[in-house]
Formats: sequence, structure tokens, C-alpha cells
Amino acid sequence: MNLPAMFDGMKLAAVATILYVIVRCLNLKSTTEPPGITYQDTPLSRYLLKSCPLLTKEYIPPLLWGKSGHLQTALYGKMGRVNTPSPCGVRKFLSMPDGATATFDLFEALGDHSTGDDITMVICPGIGNHSEKNYIRTFVDHSQRQGYRCAVLNHLGALPNMDLTSPRMFTYGCTWEYAAMVSYVKEAFPQTALVVVGFSLGGNIVCKFLGENRSNQDRVLCCVSVCQGYNALRAQETFLQWDQCRRLYNFVLADNMKKLILSHRSSLLGLNSSNIGDADLGRLYAATSLMQIDDSIMRKFHGYSSLKEYYEQESCVHYIHNVTVPLLLVNSADDPLVHQSLLAIPRTLAEKMPNVIFALTQHGGHLGFFEGAVLFPQPLTWIDKFIVEYTDAICHWEKDQPSGQQVDL
Repeated sequence: MNLPAMFDGMKLAAVATILYVIVRCLNLKSTTEPPGITYQDTPLSRYLLKSCPLLTKEYIPPLLWGKSGHLQTALYGKMGRVNTPSPCGVRKFLSMPDGATATFDLFEALGDHSTGDDITMVICPGIGNHSEKNYIRTFVDHSQRQGYRCAVLNHLGALPNMDLTSPRMFTYGCTWEYAAMVSYVKEAFPQTALVVVGFSLGGNIVCKFLGENRSNQDRVLCCVSVCQGYNALRAQETFLQWDQCRRLYNFVLADNMKKLILSHRSSLLGLNSSNIGDADLGRLYAATSLMQIDDSIMRKFHGYSSLKEYYEQESCVHYIHNVTVPLLLVNSADDPLVHQSLLAIPRTLAEKMPNVIFALTQHGGHLGFFEGAVLFPQPLTWIDKFIVEYTDAICHWEKDQPSGQQVDL
């Protein structure tokens, strides 16, 4: 028996196995494609298809790792963006009726917009995020350079070293602080038009805000929602599944949320009218999922009697059909946090509502959308450029419409 030959064969088999696993894990055989677009044939959609090359051009992620939704999500989660700029803004403080102190950061445009108009992006970040996060700073800097003023909400309780002044934090769908920021911008800049942008949880909040009251859409040119789940009840049910390691992501997100809540423990327990007690905090310590945290803590900030009521009342799926301004919904097919079944919601909306476009990329993960040649990603991501390109097109569309004339979307 030829042992060296046998060992060589085993080595080759081992190498082949490792290469197979790498190819499968990194999804290297997946092809790059343009976003899948669901829309109705209208004058606006035809205009957007001509004016937004990124709608019809293939999105090409970094060759070696960019086709893995897990790696895209992990890189976003770890560092947000690379070579992050540091835009200079002014922090604003707003007193809420219940004693809470809302904050947002205001960044002035770094030049004129291509239309010559005054336009403000009102931005709502993802869960537990704020204006100092790298992905927000990168997007703000890019938008400023294209002539947009930017207002970025800091989720209540998310800013480090800022205490709560009322016994509550941000929740999945509370629009109070976002509404206060929008009202401030409208009053401070009576000539400005608004572009509404929401990332992940922020996408749920902005769509819910617009759909809650028709007046909330006044002076709004368009809305862009990125990587949201639309239906909290269904999303949390999928978060308990091991498919795509979703249960592991749930555990990590829950741990981060737990730390954020516990950093405000004294405020949540000490302030008057608090619905949170020691027993609730005890259940929080033992929680291993966002659903458990929502049940023991988050729903009680607004007095919901059950977790089901909390999820139903705070999900934009019950409000988004009331939005009449141009609405761009963007998701990624390999987003490990948003289950495929949830994507039926934006797809159905786009099929039924002429103002809605649903863009689904093949790759991008959760809020990743990195671009780059082989290994190193570029500072500016595909989604940063796509939002601004779409918004520019909407602004020019509105500018070119005859004054006072209603044009079909």
C-alpha cells in the first residue's frame, strides 16, 4: 500500500473541503445583479428609472467577502464605515410635554443644491443609534456636500453621557421625538422642503410618522426607508429562529439593548410616574432576546397591556398605506436580520400604490452595502450614493413641475 500517496489524497480532499466551505460561506458563486425593482408604471417611475442609474445598474460588493450578508452586517456593526469623516453640527435640545429631553444634531449644507432650493434631510438612525455613529456621519457628510442640510435624531437614551429626564427611552415606533425635530426644522427654516430618511428601526419610525397624520407629510418631498422589517410582531417571531443565525443576532442585539437600558437604571427607577420596577429589571437581567426585553421593559414606557398590543401599535405596517409622497423602500435579500417573509409587505405596497418603489438588492446585509474592488471597502457605500441620487431626482422632478399643477405620480 502506498501510504504517501494516500496522505497526499487526504490533503487534497481536506483542501478541497476547505475551499468548498469558503466558497459556500462567502457565497462566492452568487452573481452580481441590479436591484430587483417593484413599481407601477407612472410618469414619476419612468423619470426615476432614467434619472437614477443605480436603480438599474448592478451593485457590486467587494469580491472576496461582500457577497456574504453576515460579513457585510458584521462589518457594519463593528465599524459602521471606513475612513469616517467628522461633519460639524450643532446639537439642539427640545423639551417634550412629558418631561423628556429630545436632542438632534443640525448640519448645514456645504454648498448649494443642484436645484438651487433649500432642502433638509430629516434622518432617523437605527436601534440605539445617534448622530455620532460612523454610518450616519458618512451619510451626513455626503449629503452636505450635495447641498442638503441634515437634521439627525438622537434616539432617547442612546447618547452616551446624557441622562434621561423622564422615565422612558426610545421604542420601536414612538414618533414623538422625531415629530418634535421635524416641527423645529419647519419652524426654523420656513422655506425648506423636507426629505425623510430612516435606517432600520428608524425606517419604521419615519414611515409610521408620515402615515399617522396627513399633515405630517406637508412640505415633504419624499421618504426613503432602508433595511426595516415593517411588522414588529412577525419580525420578532422570526428572530427566535436559528435560520441564518438569526437567534444569535437576537442575543447580541438584546445584550446591547440590555446594557443601554441598565446605563439609565437610576433614571428609570428614580423618576416619578415610572412604570418600571425592580422586578422588571430582574427579568431584564435574565433576558436573552429582544422580545423578552420588550415585554419586561419597553412596552411599559407607553403603558401597553401586552406585547402583542405594543408590536401592533408601533409597527408602520398599519400606517404606511396612508403615505402619499414618493416612497422608496430598500432592503437586501441577504439581510440576516430581516426574514424573507417580511419582504412581501413592501412588495405588495409597491404593486398597489403608485407612489411606492421597492428596491431589493441581492447583497448588502443589514445596513452594509459596502463597495470595493477585492478586499478593502470604499468609504462611501452604495446606499449612501443611492439615497442621494434618488433624492436629487425627486427634487428635480418637483422643480420641473408647472406651478400649482397636479401631476400623476
